[in-house]
Amino acid sequence: MEISAKTRKILWARSGNFCAICKRELIINATPTDDDSIIAEECHIISSKTNGPRYDPAFPQEQIDEYSNLVILCRIHHKMIDDQKETYTADALRKIKIDHERWYKEKLSQSKAPSSPKLKRLKDNIPSFLQRLSTGREVQNIVCGACASSTDYDELETQEEVELVGRFFSWVQDLDVLNLDSDLALSVQTGFELTGMITELEEAGFFVFGAREIQLLDGGVGEPANFPVAIFRVLRKTNPEIRSVSIDSIDGKV
Repeated sequence: MEISAKTRKILWARSGNFCAICKRELIINATPTDDDSIIAEECHIISSKTNGPRYDPAFPQEQIDEYSNLVILCRIHHKMIDDQKETYTADALRKIKIDHERWYKEKLSQSKAPSSPKLKRLKDNIPSFLQRLSTGREVQNIVCGACASSTDYDELETQEEVELVGRFFSWVQDLDVLNLDSDLALSVQTGFELTGMITELEEAGFFVFGAREIQLLDGGVGEPANFPVAIFRVLRKTNPEIRSVSIDSIDGKV
């Protein structure tokens, strides 16, 4: 399971690009010398992991990544609610989410006819090709700092292929919530295991491709902001869309 593109768009739109607790804007625009900074995290109210915060064995697993079980927070308050799970219970977080979305809706109604936040693709930012990935480190570099992911794969023919591709995408999705920047050991271990999965996919007849695309989050009450999206595709080696790219074409010429 993973958060669908539709769910993610609804979640971000209704949060208004603000933390549900501190109301801080969650996408900080680039400076003349640095890229945009993403301080938002899509947080689960009920964890899917048995040792996770607010885990409830009675909660339906198919609803873990649904809109009703998610809330947008800054990184500081995500850590706070997970560290202080006895204070920030599931019911408390649901109320925080409802109150925040009501606050944002009222804020919109008081402004001068703002438009709803929308994601826009920028022609110059659409990757001309996806890079073939062979290591977990390459996957981590694409995911790190991304606000969303876009995944796709060729038609699968066996249950083994379903499990193999599904496991890879599940790990990619988990990279969104793992604090790899501050835990070097976890980053190394995760990269190693992802490399193993890519090798398994290749042995099964697949290649993994990926890239980063900067889209634009526009509308609402904040200024337009960059919205990085991590793109991953798992394609059969026989897929006719796959083509070789020479070293001289890395600058963007295919």
